[in-house]
Amino acid sequence: MVVEAKICGLTRADDAAFAVAHGAARLGVVFAGGPREVSIATAAEIVAAAGAVPVMAVVRPGPAAALLELAAATGVAGVQLHGPSTPELARRLRVAGLEVWRVAALDPEVEPEAVVREAAVGADAVLVEPRIDGRLGGQGILLDLARARAARRALVATRMVLAGGLRAENVAAAIRHAEPDLVDVSSGVESAPGRKDPARLARFLEAVRDARSPS
Repeated sequence: MVVEAKICGLTRADDAAFAVAHGAARLGVVFAGGPREVSIATAAEIVAAAGAVPVMAVVRPGPAAALLELAAATGVAGVQLHGPSTPELARRLRVAGLEVWRVAALDPEVEPEAVVREAAVGADAVLVEPRIDGRLGGQGILLDLARARAARRALVATRMVLAGGLRAENVAAAIRHAEPDLVDVSSGVESAPGRKDPARLARFLEAVRDARSPS
């Protein structure tokens, strides 16, 4: 099983270059608010530093034309629709050539299967994360791995991205249990919001490689 790693919440081109050099398969920049939000100019610098590695823009769902304009201005390869989105929006963005991830934020009281199946409609991948106090984003909290595994079983033909609370110390176990196609990390490799720590980042990517290596 080959599992790829996405490093999200980047705010500096140097961090992007370091992540690529150490094996990151995807990078992410945030346009959905919070301490990691970047400008269009900074996002374009990160895309340039990433080279051939695709960069995803984390965005609030909105008019397709505005999201396509953002993608054109920054050079991102795709968008992660961070919030309630429709299959029609996802399809319009995909037709225009963008990779589209929809988010399934799993509430502890709701069975995950229906949530992830709905999120899969129109999407290239579904990012699965915990819903904490009604808020989107993993908030540094690890998703219950039994629920992650149930989500994996429900996503038969769509890639699954596992997010929320991952770090070097727990990502291998999460990969073995949930069997995602990708893992997504932000705060788990930081020294401060938006500031990636080289040692933590390198350890995380090494742990992902070790987890996917044949035994």
